Amino acid sequence: MMIIQIVGGVLLGILIIIFSVDLIFIGKDWLSRIYIGRFSDKQHWNRSITGVGLDWLSNTPKIKVTDNTRLVAIDMIKGNYSSSAIQHWQEASLLLGLSEYIKVQDDGKANGRIESYLSKKFDREGQWLHKPVHVDGAILAYAIMNLGDSYTHTYKKALDTMWELIQQHIGSDGTVAYRKTMQNYRYVDTIGFICPFLVAYGIKYNKSECVDLAVKQIRAYEEYGMLHELFIPCHAYRLDSKTPLGLYGWGRGMGWFAIGLIDAWKELPEHHTYKSVLSETIKRFAKAIIPLQQPDGNWNWTATREESRPDSSATATLGWFLLHASKIEGISEECQHSFDKAISYLMKVTRRNGVIDFSQGDTKDIGVYSMLFDLLPFTQGFGIRMINYDQVADKT
Repeated sequence: MMIIQIVGGVLLGILIIIFSVDLIFIGKDWLSRIYIGRFSDKQHWNRSITGVGLDWLSNTPKIKVTDNTRLVAIDMIKGNYSSSAIQHWQEASLLLGLSEYIKVQDDGKANGRIESYLSKKFDREGQWLHKPVHVDGAILAYAIMNLGDSYTHTYKKALDTMWELIQQHIGSDGTVAYRKTMQNYRYVDTIGFICPFLVAYGIKYNKSECVDLAVKQIRAYEEYGMLHELFIPCHAYRLDSKTPLGLYGWGRGMGWFAIGLIDAWKELPEHHTYKSVLSETIKRFAKAIIPLQQPDGNWNWTATREESRPDSSATATLGWFLLHASKIEGISEECQHSFDKAISYLMKVTRRNGVIDFSQGDTKDIGVYSMLFDLLPFTQGFGIRMINYDQVADKT
């Protein structure tokens, strides 16, 4: 009888702990959203979101793989709570944002945090401590290059490794697969992961094949992965049949295409052969996404449906795209206006502690999208990137 009571007590204790974890997460979210959206001054907002970004670079929040909001402790124990591949593009976004911040502010603390982060990722020879196995890591390599020439030189071995990894993912059509095990699919995510890095690396080290590959990746997606009349991307397409897969107008998918396209364009010298080619794509895409922006300034997670939920990650990435697209003659005014609305929206969904809220969670599979909307370091990074770049643009 005593043994049964002990076992029963232990099981009860375990259940209490498991349910307590759920309550902690639910309560934390509820409390953090009190007084959300009280920012009215851009400078104040910038300081707040950047402060969070600096803290997160040192200790980036783990992003959930599942949508479970109950029995979270069990997911943690089973290792289903987060993924290192997801973390790469979260950290890359924070680094991209902070690289813009340190161009505006001479902040010793920020530089120290960046150095500390890099020391945990790379050895003294400038090589990855843990080499990426997926092309997702290319956006992190690109973020390092954005820190400046000295960093690019220091971490040259890591950049070379990333180029070698991308080459290993090139398929029979001459474009890059999302995964080695998925050679028959081309994902829109891959545009954002690899194209900016390929152009920056190719221009820096005079490797025209890198730039050619980036443009080929974009042009192939234009041909097979876009809804041609509306010019918005689907989630992926099959290589053999060219069948579109997943949702047309998935918000973050549009964001992946947007940042891959605009950052690749941004890295090209003014008179490069591909500059005008990508400019035309940018014009067409800008004209496609601006009508899909909602009156509050956001894009929804299903951008073509006004009834779906707003997605801050889509809004931040498309806002970044439009900020740069506003430099192109013929679309400048409408892009700038749309960008201003996007910034205004993001300020409205920022928690009082500086965390940008309501970003869609991680995607589970082609056409299987998260219904959780919470914090996302990826969104935080692009918010920081937008507002600090805009400050520089205002001064010039």
